[in-house]
Amino acid sequence: MREPAPPYVGEGPHALWHVSENAAIARFEPHVSATAASGEPRVWAVDSRHLPLYWFPRECPRGAFWATSHTTRQDAEILGDASRVHVVETGWLERMRSARVVAYRLPEATFAPDGDVGGYWPAELPSSPWASWSSVTSSHDTRPPGSRCARCRTSGRSGVASSLEFSGIRLHNALPPSDG
Repeated sequence: MREPAPPYVGEGPHALWHVSENAAIARFEPHVSATAASGEPRVWAVDSRHLPLYWFPRECPRGAFWATSHTTRQDAEILGDASRVHVVETGWLERMRSARVVAYRLPEATFAPDGDVGGYWPAELPSSPWASWSSVTSSHDTRPPGSRCARCRTSGRSGVASSLEFSGIRLHNALPPSDG
């Protein structure tokens, strides 16, 4: 299993979360995800460390990259002073600014860590959330995803062919590369 992403400001204690644009979920039922490797119905959660990967509208294609103990000094320079970088297409910025996402905290009793992907926790049984961001007293950021973008910058360097660790979500929704 690969190393986890680095901590982030205001991370809080370990917990399991499910993030949705639906603010009225009372119970999560196991289902087969369209992207799941297994045909077994599951409820999926993500741990606190990997929660920022889901601070986006559901269908938004996004990537993130960060350094690990195996990252070269030259590759780590891509990060600047950040511990990890999240990337979205500019066409999604307005949607990010207006989207409201809800993070539901789930009880850990029925979940187990995924054997292949660190930070993901499947369960075979239904799960009812304990709380959502709106009712959890913590340092979690409850602003819309787009307002969390502290800074945006472009770089001529690519993190793809490097020793950085990365994650990509909903990349099938990304625009095709331009020839220009």
